[in-house]
Amino acid sequence: MSVLINSVEAHSAADLAGIRGGDTLVSINSNEIVDVLDYRFYQLEKELDVQYISDGVTKTARIRKPEYAELGLEFETYLMDKEHSCRNKCIFCFIDQMPKGMRESLYFKDDDSRLSFLFGNYITLTNLTDHEIERIIKMHISPVNISVHTTNPELRCKMMNNRFAGESLKIMERFAENGIVINCQLVICPGINDGNELRRSLDDLIEMGVNSVAVVPVGLTSHREGLYPLEPFNENTASEVLDICEEYGDKCLEKFGRRIIFAADELYIKAHRELPSADYYEDFSCLENGVGLIALLFDEFLFALDDYEGDLSLSRSKTIACGESIAPYLRELADRVREKFPEVCVNVCPIVNDFFGHMINVSGLVVGRDLISQLKGKELGDELLIPICMLRQGEEVFLDDVTTNDVRETLGITVTAVENSGEALLLAMLN
Repeated sequence: MSVLINSVEAHSAADLAGIRGGDTLVSINSNEIVDVLDYRFYQLEKELDVQYISDGVTKTARIRKPEYAELGLEFETYLMDKEHSCRNKCIFCFIDQMPKGMRESLYFKDDDSRLSFLFGNYITLTNLTDHEIERIIKMHISPVNISVHTTNPELRCKMMNNRFAGESLKIMERFAENGIVINCQLVICPGINDGNELRRSLDDLIEMGVNSVAVVPVGLTSHREGLYPLEPFNENTASEVLDICEEYGDKCLEKFGRRIIFAADELYIKAHRELPSADYYEDFSCLENGVGLIALLFDEFLFALDDYEGDLSLSRSKTIACGESIAPYLRELADRVREKFPEVCVNVCPIVNDFFGHMINVSGLVVGRDLISQLKGKELGDELLIPICMLRQGEEVFLDDVTTNDVRETLGITVTAVENSGEALLLAMLN
């Protein structure tokens, strides 16, 4: 297999060797280049024999460069080929619960090992080829983030609607045996993979020596017609899962000096329990799963507030729009600001999720039309702050294709997307 080179960075090693855009990359040091992982791994050596095709002629460029320096080739897509899609039909899949009529890209289910390594995405292992498995082991790609859900092979097949889902657990064992760092995610569905099934999974994963386990509650929208019947978490079921997570976390802390097992913030909120402090979450290895987000936000915010030396007579009036679950915590932070800056008023407005359904209460799934309909006519002050997770990455667009400009024009107020850090939130409130 070979990959078309889109362009070559000026003055790079590849440029100086005469490689040009439109040429085709074949191999580096006799290693076939299939995609971005091959390219990134094999380009790191000091001395490279780069085989490529130019105008139908196969050529070899002998290149010397500093170790780890970039070769300088650029390709049409970052992965250098198509993104791998998911082959499963999980009973809890959020994408299957989305309303119709949204942009097509939102319905794409990725399950790509390369994205796991490059961007922290979670994979199921169900569509890995033998080549990909061997490559991860050979290149010692770490960490690999895996959506496990259960280590019971039969139950995993049922939950993922894939008869090979149980067999693929053996791949994880191979990775562990070869020293690959593994981060795990368990999406818990009440009455299915909680209770003793959760205990079994945690026992197996701890024995395997995984780096971390994030235990996450299933998210259910109001668009589940024809899908597997699932129950939402309530205070009792959330408490039962938390008890198991904390029991196993305590055991790991005593045995290994690390907690390893962590429950998502949402489980504490559902159980009406106080969230642990930032120290509890160690290195925040499960942050992408909503584990420790609020504790980290508080820690960063209060540290920045204590360190802030602005004018105490500062006067500001702003509104924060957010999901329902985090609203009480943001109100507490706004109160802390007002204690130090009496003339700074920050109003927190939780947005009820009419679009996805009222069981969805996180900020990242708030859409523009709900934001507009629920804030229209309200006194919002001088500026509307929203968490940046409401927007598509790198864009000013909500999940329903409403833009921040639409919100600004409709509500007649400046809209600012705030980065997900405590310091950024404080500065947005004060500046």
